[in-house]
Amino acid sequence: MTFNEPTKQEIKEKKLYAEMGLTDSEFEKINEILGREPNYTETGIFSAMWSEHCSYKHSKPFLKQFPTKGERVLMGPGEGAGVVDIGDNQAIVFKVESHNHPSAVDPYEGAATGVGGIVRDIVSIGARPIGLLNSLRFGELDNKQNKWLLRGVIDGMADYGNTMELPAVSGEVEFDASYHENPLVNAMGVGLVEHDNIQKGTAKGIGNKVVYLGLPTGRDGINGASFASGELSDDNRPEIQKGNPDAGKILMEATLKAIGMKELVGIQDMGAAGLTSSSAEMADKGGSGMTLYLDTVPVTDSDISPYEMMLSETQERMLLVVENGSEDKFLTLFKEMKLETAVIGEVTDGDRLKLFYNDELYADLPVAPLSDDAPVYVLEGKEDAADEAQTDYSNEDLEAAFDQLITHPTIADKSYIYNDFNSTAGGNTVQGSGFGAGIVGIEGTNKAVSMVLDGKSRYVYADPYNGGKEVVAQTFRSIIATGAEPLGMTDCLNYGSPEKPEIYNQLEQSTKGMAEACLALSTPVVSGNVSLYNEHSTGGILPTPIIGMVGLIEDINQLQHEGIKEGDALYLVGELTPSFAGSQLEKLLENKIRKTKRPIDLELEYKRGIMLRDKLVNGEINKIAPLGRGGLIAKLAQLSSFVNIGIDVNIDVRQDLLFSEGASNYLVAAESGLNIEGAVEIGKMTGTQFKVKAQNFEINRELTEVKKAWEAAIPSCMNSED
Repeated sequence: MTFNEPTKQEIKEKKLYAEMGLTDSEFEKINEILGREPNYTETGIFSAMWSEHCSYKHSKPFLKQFPTKGERVLMGPGEGAGVVDIGDNQAIVFKVESHNHPSAVDPYEGAATGVGGIVRDIVSIGARPIGLLNSLRFGELDNKQNKWLLRGVIDGMADYGNTMELPAVSGEVEFDASYHENPLVNAMGVGLVEHDNIQKGTAKGIGNKVVYLGLPTGRDGINGASFASGELSDDNRPEIQKGNPDAGKILMEATLKAIGMKELVGIQDMGAAGLTSSSAEMADKGGSGMTLYLDTVPVTDSDISPYEMMLSETQERMLLVVENGSEDKFLTLFKEMKLETAVIGEVTDGDRLKLFYNDELYADLPVAPLSDDAPVYVLEGKEDAADEAQTDYSNEDLEAAFDQLITHPTIADKSYIYNDFNSTAGGNTVQGSGFGAGIVGIEGTNKAVSMVLDGKSRYVYADPYNGGKEVVAQTFRSIIATGAEPLGMTDCLNYGSPEKPEIYNQLEQSTKGMAEACLALSTPVVSGNVSLYNEHSTGGILPTPIIGMVGLIEDINQLQHEGIKEGDALYLVGELTPSFAGSQLEKLLENKIRKTKRPIDLELEYKRGIMLRDKLVNGEINKIAPLGRGGLIAKLAQLSSFVNIGIDVNIDVRQDLLFSEGASNYLVAAESGLNIEGAVEIGKMTGTQFKVKAQNFEINRELTEVKKAWEAAIPSCMNSED
């Protein structure tokens, strides 16, 4: 079959490479590497591998700051996911990925395939998934489009995960006008693996066979990596790849069976850039060449061209390298499981990726430059001018502000969202979504893994450097609040266009702060993802680094006392300072973010967090609840409503400090008379009233009234006709 593709001359004269996302200088660099002009298929391969999504060409210098080694780290960045040791020859595999642009175009399929992709990342390392998490951002819910996006994303993620029978145990959602038209859909997967089964995506051993596994390749998601690396526009909305969770479930089981076979050399998910990235990256990591015979690739249509095959992002596919002579063993297994499979190539000596179709050579490229020689851009950032700090809202109507706070979707009950997800699949969930991190028990042991995914974009916008620190610190607080030892973290860096100096500065300063916090809190980065060019018609999104973290609970039985009960005393651990930059109160009262400093003491953060965790484990305290969005009063309302026990709190502070969002502060429940550093007893859990008193401020209501408002907020928005 002959494919009518543009000639080299047409690619150059019509600048077809630009339509694929390559700049003039990048195209010239490709010519220099090859010593000739690339053909159409070769240009497409370079465009995918050199896209922002695959090469991190604007963020790579910042990623190098992150500490990636630690006592527990078994495998850091560079593979499909990171791996940390939990003892007894067991390890936890985890990673977070973004699927932002696809979800903006088709929220159901975009979100579903985001879950599918992260599951395959975990499985390709050899792990069985034990927990899913999500971090979502949408515009305000007074807009029909944002309601449509939210509903589509919920349905897509829930349907995929539920069909695969994987528990979704935690997540977080924020609503802000900056995400209008450009939602963020970040999915995190956590899996369990034995040390002996940890896999790497590598192709080595001359003559070893390359095996295709999964759904046949179609035309969905072609140039998906390039699409995810540019700004959204009405002219830039390709056909979005579609998920097939039923096939994904079979593929997961087939992959895990294959990993148990000694003849397996390497395996990698065909994720972003599909067959292109998996083949090129595996060959590069193995220091090998690879030859593929594309006429043997399973396809949905016989006229799919080599270009389309290499750039398709059809879901539910894996690429394997197996020992020469063992391929029939793998093919038999996969065919018995009703999956498409074929030997499509072999590992070669040298350093070339060669693609043939019916004996015609369609690409002949050096492997290393595809993965390693993408241009790296170091730009000049520009710091925004500082605003005058607002440190006093005490003259505002703060009782009205409280009502607005607990009924805003960001603070309100999220059960409308998480109730659609199966949180108990697998039977090992100890704590699911609702209040705090997810916890999953390790079957056959007393161990459990705590997991959380969080972000604080308003803090990062207000003060990128310290905001970056606080994103890591907030996630750390959530892990230690479960009694777990933090083991490591993964990150998803969601920003607007790095070519804008102010946004480049946000990226530069926030990652610097994140790196310092990782060191101070002993939470090395083991995996991650970058999503830039998140822009819409009125500008870029708020800078939104999302942090996923896992922790180890050595003996879950030590935490049987954990929880709130009637009569518990409540303590504020920390100090309420007038920290309002990026706060929810600032948003409600001013509808802006003041660019002012948000100081955080990382030494205090670590010391206080570890101290509280130890006291939870030894039974001195019953519950740790880190303060966050909305401050102390929001946490009191959320906690009281969630456990359905009234509170009676009296704290001698200026009334607006109830809403402040300073660092390193916790609400703790314990017996009365607790004596720990930095703790002040402020009230107790009791009765059916919600009572909060401060200087010149008092709320005294039936808890049922507060709880009803908190629970009804998101359903009311979604059911309104506006």
